[in-house]
Amino acid sequence: MLLVLIIGVSLGLAAGYFRGWIEGVVGWLTDVMLAFPSILLAIAVVTITGPSVVSVMMAVGIVQIPKFIRLTRSMVLSLREQEFVQTVRAFGAQPPRIIFLHILPASLAPIVVQSTLAIGTATLEAAGLGFLGLGAHPPTPELGTMLSDAFKGGYSLSAPWTILFPGLFITLTVLAFNLLGDGLRDALDPKGSR
Repeated sequence: MLLVLIIGVSLGLAAGYFRGWIEGVVGWLTDVMLAFPSILLAIAVVTITGPSVVSVMMAVGIVQIPKFIRLTRSMVLSLREQEFVQTVRAFGAQPPRIIFLHILPASLAPIVVQSTLAIGTATLEAAGLGFLGLGAHPPTPELGTMLSDAFKGGYSLSAPWTILFPGLFITLTVLAFNLLGDGLRDALDPKGSR
């Protein structure tokens, strides 16, 4: 997620602040990536790179990047016209200073919330790839692979815990990160009551 944040936020900052051809190219790439369903794009990346833990992490990360680009770009577009940015620009601040010292800190709250929600989504996508046989191979433990092996082996009736525990752990992980994102949204919202 750290690499996804760095790439997505950087491209979103550049597209939102500089506009012009940079915004056009980044917007076009984002639209192309969002045109495909995320699991289909992840399957394509894993198929090209080969099934492994690293390729699953790359695939899940690549799928998440457009969301951060769009979120950051929209925050920058609204913040770049605010009075505090206009004032700093009038005093002669250069674009890197404006972006990293004024716009980025003001847009961190939604980015942090989105990153916690993206971890839950990434967990589901990684488990889905593992279930399809595109994840890590044994002896590396992976929840989607555990579920797939339990279904293929016919253990669902004779040993239901082989399905119950991996599925429950996936559910609880996604729920925990979604609740964390919801709590962070409430805590970081300047307009909300505390």
